[in-house]
Amino acid sequence: MTGYVDPTKESFAAFRENDRGGPVHMLNLVRFREEAAYEDGRVSTGAEAYAAYGRETRSILKRLGGRIVWRGNFELMLIGPSEERWDECFIAEYPSVAAFVSMIRDPEYREAVKHRQAAVLDSRLIRLEPAASGQGFGGEG
Repeated sequence: MTGYVDPTKESFAAFRENDRGGPVHMLNLVRFREEAAYEDGRVSTGAEAYAAYGRETRSILKRLGGRIVWRGNFELMLIGPSEERWDECFIAEYPSVAAFVSMIRDPEYREAVKHRQAAVLDSRLIRLEPAASGQGFGGEG
């Protein structure tokens, strides 16, 4: 199985082009490799490698005004492919498209992302525009 780990040049270009004002929410669904795939051959589990990614990027995220606004633990796929499962589920908030792009281009981040690339078997990164929450479905208050 070939998973999704990094954005394509085309999807990243589309992300940058849609530079609307306001914050950006990024829904992250991440499945780890059992054993991390480091290019230098170091031994680690996927979960350990992803934890290293988190530790090394925490200060970058904070410096750019980003934060984790929601986190949950995957339990069951009720609607969708039954074989899909996710080890990490969270929503990161960035103050702007420019802040996210700055993070991706930051030299410290570019060094730390090796841990994410080694850790991840498959992922989804879904850009969302924050909207009002409420009591009902379909955008109803």
